[in-house]
Amino acid sequence: MGTLVIKSFPEEIHARLRLAAAAHRRSVTQEAIHLLDRALHAQQGESRPALSEEPAPYWARREMLPAYRALLESGALSGGTDSGAILSEERDAR
Repeated sequence: MGTLVIKSFPEEIHARLRLAAAAHRRSVTQEAIHLLDRALHAQQGESRPALSEEPAPYWARREMLPAYRALLESGALSGGTDSGAILSEERDAR
Protein backbone atom coordinates (compact mmCIF):
# COMPACT_ATOMS: atom_id res chain seq x y z
CA MET A 1 0.00 0.00 0.00
CA GLY A 2 1.31 3.43 -0.87
CA THR A 3 1.96 6.38 1.41
CA LEU A 4 0.83 9.95 0.77
CA VAL A 5 2.40 12.92 2.53
CA ILE A 6 0.86 16.34 2.05
CA LYS A 7 3.10 19.25 3.00
CA SER A 8 1.69 22.62 4.05
CA PHE A 9 -1.82 21.21 4.42
CA PRO A 10 -4.16 24.14 5.21
CA GLU A 11 -5.37 24.03 8.82
CA GLU A 12 -8.93 25.00 7.81
CA ILE A 13 -9.22 22.00 5.47
CA HIS A 14 -7.67 19.72 8.08
CA ALA A 15 -10.22 20.88 10.66
CA ARG A 16 -13.08 20.25 8.23
CA LEU A 17 -11.64 16.82 7.42
CA ARG A 18 -11.47 15.97 11.15
CA LEU A 19 -15.12 16.99 11.58
CA ALA A 20 -16.22 14.92 8.59
CA ALA A 21 -14.23 11.93 9.86
CA ALA A 22 -15.83 12.19 13.28
CA ALA A 23 -19.30 12.50 11.76
CA HIS A 24 -18.75 9.33 9.71
CA ARG A 25 -16.96 7.54 12.57
CA ARG A 26 -13.76 7.16 10.57
CA SER A 27 -10.17 8.10 11.17
CA VAL A 28 -8.88 11.19 9.36
CA THR A 29 -6.86 8.89 7.09
CA GLN A 30 -9.89 6.72 6.28
CA GLU A 31 -11.99 9.82 5.57
CA ALA A 32 -9.31 11.29 3.28
CA ILE A 33 -9.03 8.02 1.34
CA HIS A 34 -12.83 7.80 1.05
CA LEU A 35 -13.17 11.38 -0.21
CA LEU A 36 -10.31 11.01 -2.69
CA ASP A 37 -11.81 7.77 -4.00
CA ARG A 38 -15.23 9.39 -4.47
CA ALA A 39 -13.72 12.46 -6.16
CA LEU A 40 -11.62 10.40 -8.57
CA HIS A 41 -14.58 8.20 -9.50
CA ALA A 42 -16.76 11.29 -10.04
CA GLN A 43 -14.05 12.85 -12.20
CA GLN A 44 -14.02 9.75 -14.38
CA GLY A 45 -17.81 9.78 -14.67
CA GLU A 46 -18.30 6.66 -12.57
CA SER A 47 -21.08 6.67 -10.04
CA ARG A 48 -20.45 5.84 -6.39
CA PRO A 49 -23.13 5.27 -3.75
CA ALA A 50 -24.11 8.29 -1.69
CA LEU A 51 -22.77 8.42 1.86
CA SER A 52 -26.23 7.70 3.23
CA GLU A 53 -26.46 4.55 1.07
CA GLU A 54 -23.13 3.12 2.22
CA PRO A 55 -23.23 0.63 5.07
CA ALA A 56 -22.08 2.12 8.35
CA PRO A 57 -18.82 0.77 9.76
CA TYR A 58 -19.08 -1.95 12.41
CA TRP A 59 -18.33 0.42 15.30
CA ALA A 60 -21.01 2.86 14.15
CA ARG A 61 -23.64 0.08 14.17
CA ARG A 62 -22.54 -1.44 17.47
CA GLU A 63 -24.95 -1.08 20.39
CA MET A 64 -23.57 1.11 23.16
CA LEU A 65 -23.75 -0.21 26.72
CA PRO A 66 -26.44 1.65 28.71
CA ALA A 67 -24.00 2.47 31.51
CA TYR A 68 -21.52 3.99 29.03
CA ARG A 69 -24.29 5.93 27.26
CA ALA A 70 -25.40 7.37 30.63
CA LEU A 71 -21.81 8.48 31.36
CA LEU A 72 -21.53 10.16 27.96
CA GLU A 73 -24.87 11.95 28.34
CA SER A 74 -24.00 13.15 31.85
CA GLY A 75 -20.76 14.68 30.56
CA ALA A 76 -18.64 12.58 32.90
CA LEU A 77 -16.24 11.62 30.09
CA SER A 78 -15.75 15.08 28.61
CA GLY A 79 -13.58 16.61 31.33
CA GLY A 80 -10.48 16.61 29.14
CA THR A 81 -8.49 14.67 31.73
CA ASP A 82 -5.52 12.84 30.28
CA SER A 83 -5.87 9.17 31.20
CA GLY A 84 -2.12 8.71 30.79
CA ALA A 85 -1.47 11.29 33.49
CA ILE A 86 -3.97 9.63 35.84
CA LEU A 87 -2.35 6.22 35.33
CA SER A 88 1.11 7.70 35.92
CA GLU A 89 -0.05 9.34 39.15
CA GLU A 90 -1.59 6.09 40.37
CA ARG A 91 1.57 4.16 39.51
CA ASP A 92 3.81 6.72 41.22
CA ALA A 93 1.64 6.63 44.34
CA ARG A 94 2.41 2.93 44.87
